[in-house]
Amino acid sequence: MRIVVHAFDGITMFHLATPLMVFGEVGRLGLADGWDPVVWTEDGRGVRTAEGLRVDDVSGPEVVEEADLVVLPSWPSDLPPTDAALTDRIRAAQARGSRIAGLCLGAFPVVDSGILDGRDVVTHWGAVEELAHRRPDVTVTPAALYRDHGDVLTSAGTASAIDACLSIVRSHLGSAAAATVARHLVVAPHRDGDQAQYVDRPIPEAGGVGDLGPTIDWALAHLDAHLSVEDLAGHAGMSRRNFTRRFTEVTGTTPARWVLTRRLDEARRLLETTTSSISHIADACGFSSVVTFRQNFAAAFSTTPTSYRRRFAPSRP
Repeated sequence: MRIVVHAFDGITMFHLATPLMVFGEVGRLGLADGWDPVVWTEDGRGVRTAEGLRVDDVSGPEVVEEADLVVLPSWPSDLPPTDAALTDRIRAAQARGSRIAGLCLGAFPVVDSGILDGRDVVTHWGAVEELAHRRPDVTVTPAALYRDHGDVLTSAGTASAIDACLSIVRSHLGSAAAATVARHLVVAPHRDGDQAQYVDRPIPEAGGVGDLGPTIDWALAHLDAHLSVEDLAGHAGMSRRNFTRRFTEVTGTTPARWVLTRRLDEARRLLETTTSSISHIADACGFSSVVTFRQNFAAAFSTTPTSYRRRFAPSRP
């Protein structure tokens, strides 16, 4: 398994180290031979990382021609267009049968190469809109931790690269090998959930919603109430039709969807900051039952309320 990992000036040590650590561990643990990643740069010269460290033991782009797996672990945070030489290399490698992995912002050069046109792609949630605008021919999936098409894989932000690299180990060497690597790295061999649970979703300021501000403030203070569209329209002194139209213009979503999202946001806050029971949180956030709460929470964040609390709530004595 000939693995080559792309580096550039300003890359962070974490992004560069993740594929080196995961794939290198395969060889160190004796799970397979030849899983020794090689770092390469476009000019064959060393780079300085974002942390100020020099990485000089690198190869040139010629190593890509013999690679079974080409990893692009990141991309500059200002998201510059990809140089034609690199996109040509990516396309040629994929055409030869090499597997391509764009991790985190590394999805950008992979998408720029065109090999994902007509398919879905994942990147860090903070860059989703930019990627969708940059390449309309791809479908950007905002929530998934990674998306594997077999020949091309992309992953979400930062630590999701570990999940993606483990999935590559799993696909080539089996679940037992991936679990062994994960155990030695002290990470989960397969995380539940997706990056939706990590996205910060700020609530709009009342001043930014004009005449609907008081109704939005009222709704936020009464999330445990029924809050039908009729209730909201009545509070705003509008007809249902006019309120729905105006509300959608202001918030970009329907009243029902907005209420559900706010309830889920409040549920996340309570799970993170209180020891209240799941049943109490369901009631406090206006869900008709614990079952309904769990179903909606899992649909939005691909994890259960209990698992979310375990991951995000501060440890208590």
